[in-house]
Amino acid sequence: MKIVISNRSEQPIYAQIELQIKEQILSGELAEGETLPSIRKLAKEIGVSVITTTRAYSDLEKEGYIATVQGKGSVVLSRDNDLLREQYYKRIEEGLTLAIDTAQKLDMEKGELITMLDTLWETEE
Repeated sequence: MKIVISNRSEQPIYAQIELQIKEQILSGELAEGETLPSIRKLAKEIGVSVITTTRAYSDLEKEGYIATVQGKGSVVLSRDNDLLREQYYKRIEEGLTLAIDTAQKLDMEKGELITMLDTLWETEE
C-alpha cells in the first residue's frame, strides 16, 4: 500500500490518508480481506503521528471500507458491503452528473447520451 502525503494540500493529513486508501480499495489495488498495515506501522512509514492514522482508519471503518479485528488488525471489507456499495453508487452518480452537465452544454439530446453510454458499455464487455 502506497500513501503519499502532501504538506501543500488543503486537506488534513488524515483525510489524505483516507482518500488514498479509499481509492486503492475502489480501484481493486487493495483486495477484499487484505490486511492493512498496523496503525503504528503506517504512521512510521509515512512519518505522521499515530493519532493521525488512527483517525483515518476510524473514519474508513465508519464508512464501511475496512473492519478492525482486535489482535488481527484492519482488513478491507467485501465490495458487497452495503456502505461500500453506496460509495460506488455515489461515484457513478458523480460521473453521470458530469456527463449530463457536459451534454447539456453541448445541447445534446438525452437519446444521444444514452446511445453513447450503451456504446461504451458494449465495448467494455
